[in-house]
Amino acid sequence: MTKIVLVVAAHTDDEALGCGGTIARHVAEGDSVHAVFLADGVTSRPKASTNDIEERYEAAAKAQKVLGIRRTYMLGFPDQRTDSVPFLEVVQALEKVIQEIRPEVIYTHHYGDLNVDHRIAHQAVMTVCRPVPGSSFREIYAFEVLSSTEWNSPGSLSFVPNVFVDISAHLETKIKALEAYGLEMREVPHSRSIINAKRQSEYRGASVGVRAAEGLMLIRRVK
Repeated sequence: MTKIVLVVAAHTDDEALGCGGTIARHVAEGDSVHAVFLADGVTSRPKASTNDIEERYEAAAKAQKVLGIRRTYMLGFPDQRTDSVPFLEVVQALEKVIQEIRPEVIYTHHYGDLNVDHRIAHQAVMTVCRPVPGSSFREIYAFEVLSSTEWNSPGSLSFVPNVFVDISAHLETKIKALEAYGLEMREVPHSRSIINAKRQSEYRGASVGVRAAEGLMLIRRVK
């Protein structure tokens, strides 16, 4: 039986970094994957131009085509300033998407990430997805994003994966999606490099005895 899957991410490229292999596996198994993004990931940068935003959107379209994402939603909140928006507005915008799609499985950011937009995304998911009767969502997972999850202060909420998705057959698809986001990737030894993303997948895989995996934290699962 196929599932409806929703990825709730702060910015385009977070979906590929955090759960690109998992998305590709869902699609290969016949599931319908959608994605919603809170902010553009560009406009907070000094001297950001309209051209920069267009390039980011083009990269996102290529990456999402590689991954097989069926539909994307851009909520248009201010980049790196989602905490300046009344939280209710973020919740209501996300709620609209979730009511339309009625996903069974949701992937989103880890609450302990350094990036404020990531934390707002997580909070919004948990607020919209309160476990009330008649809800469509049965599984909620948090993913890790290089150069945010591992960069937070010592003592902050740590990312400790307790679910591992075998992406051995889909690692190359994840890497191709990251290549589409070439302008956002960095050279080694920067954490957010394609080489490091591959290493991370291989490390998570080796942790559970497979060639490549993505680590997730189970937030809620209703069987």
